Amino acid sequence: MMTLSPSGFLRVGDSDLEYRMIGPAPDQAPTIVMLHEGLGSAALWGDFPQQLQEATGAGVFVYSRAGYGASSPVKLPRPLDYMHKEALEVLPKVLEAIGFRRGILVGHSDGASIAAIYAGGIQDHRLRAIALIAPHFIVEDVSVASIAEIKTVYETSDLRAKLARWHSDVDNAFYGWNGAWLDPKFRAWDISDYLAYIRVPVAIIQGADDQYGTIRQVGIAEEECYCPVEVTLLAGAGHSPHREATGATLDAISEFASAVLRNDEGAQGRAA
Repeated sequence: MMTLSPSGFLRVGDSDLEYRMIGPAPDQAPTIVMLHEGLGSAALWGDFPQQLQEATGAGVFVYSRAGYGASSPVKLPRPLDYMHKEALEVLPKVLEAIGFRRGILVGHSDGASIAAIYAGGIQDHRLRAIALIAPHFIVEDVSVASIAEIKTVYETSDLRAKLARWHSDVDNAFYGWNGAWLDPKFRAWDISDYLAYIRVPVAIIQGADDQYGTIRQVGIAEEECYCPVEVTLLAGAGHSPHREATGATLDAISEFASAVLRNDEGAQGRAA
């Protein structure tokens, strides 16, 4: 286990992954590990991780997956099972490297899918809950249509320049994500089977006006999960509720996380 600086790089496999550690280290308090969206990075979370840390008292660890932010680029095209690889191969090494002892995964979009695959695919006794912002469990028509549309916007507007502020290799970040989702074979992508194997509470925060996914995603979780699923549907929010309805999203996640961790501490106290 390494000593975590407030920011730096983790060497995981062949990649250097940038990270930020906010608040107490994993050996001092529970840790919330944040997994960004398909065009996100550690920095693109803005001050939301800091707010989450202050609201919960937990440590908050954010990192940029390979191909994003200042992390190492990836070879393109990405494999269509890239989220499975991130969940089942990379994330366990990240958690090991930071000395993760107990805590929660908070994921947005692709990051939410990665969190769900991890929770259902690896029975990690250290994991207490997962909070999913705008998750995808299947590919919907609206997802593909919006992702095709953003490709045109990326190539014809200032979106590329805007995203370049957040990614050292912006084309690697964009086309790695966009190319996988627009591959016709990706229509068969479906991670709903993992949901039945999740053994911790689940919170879902969904914008009512999400342009990348419908309320069907929430319904799948409610159908497939045996553990409690707490749903917060936010009117007027789209695909990024933590930016579009920050207060309500922060309240939903921090209250969920605090309750889970409080119950966990109570159980540990009773066991002792």
